[in-house]
Amino acid sequence: MRIYAIADLHLSLTSEKPMDVFGEAWRGHAEKLERNWREAISQEDLVLIPGDISWAMQLPAALPDLSFIGALPGKKILLKGNHDYWWSAIGRVRAALPDGMRALQNDSFTEDGVSVCGSRGWLCPGSSNFTADDEKIYLRELDRLSLSIRTLPPEAGTKIAMLHFPPFSDKDRPSGFTERLEAAGVQIAVYGHLHGDANRYAFEGEKNGIVYHCVAADKLDFMPKRIL
Repeated sequence: MRIYAIADLHLSLTSEKPMDVFGEAWRGHAEKLERNWREAISQEDLVLIPGDISWAMQLPAALPDLSFIGALPGKKILLKGNHDYWWSAIGRVRAALPDGMRALQNDSFTEDGVSVCGSRGWLCPGSSNFTADDEKIYLRELDRLSLSIRTLPPEAGTKIAMLHFPPFSDKDRPSGFTERLEAAGVQIAVYGHLHGDANRYAFEGEKNGIVYHCVAADKLDFMPKRIL
């Protein structure tokens, strides 16, 4: 089993949300994603998708996008992003997912000695324009990450964390997210959310025992990144 990751698919197969308004790289991005995915990934592989999956506002409208992902090779673990408004009660989301797809929320997933935990995350203290409202969401997401970490099995050989937002306050400055990941013994963390010029501020590499990967789809030119 190989493990890949890609975030920010921003699918809109049945809605009028053309992504090419955000740059030429997004023109025909769903077709590019499918082509790259099928070239790289086999049915036995695991693909982590940390957020911003579909532009749909309600779960029924997201079903074509979820079916598109479900028809691609591999097993998939999904995490909620800040634009996943369709992601409502977790029970409804899980019941709607195609076979081979799992929604991660306040829990973890383990297969073949690899365990995956995570939370959406949020802006961290020290970020520009950080407000009192941001602090409330930040603290709530810290709690959700802790809940997820607590479900990791003691025998987990490799621990991977998924977040949608970067887990840093400014490029590579520590936050409550990085502190909890380090305390839990997480070895790999993936995140997305950053696009275009913002990718210049994405930290990647090893820090305090964790290897970080920014896997925003446009940064990867819509090719899922192999992380393990």
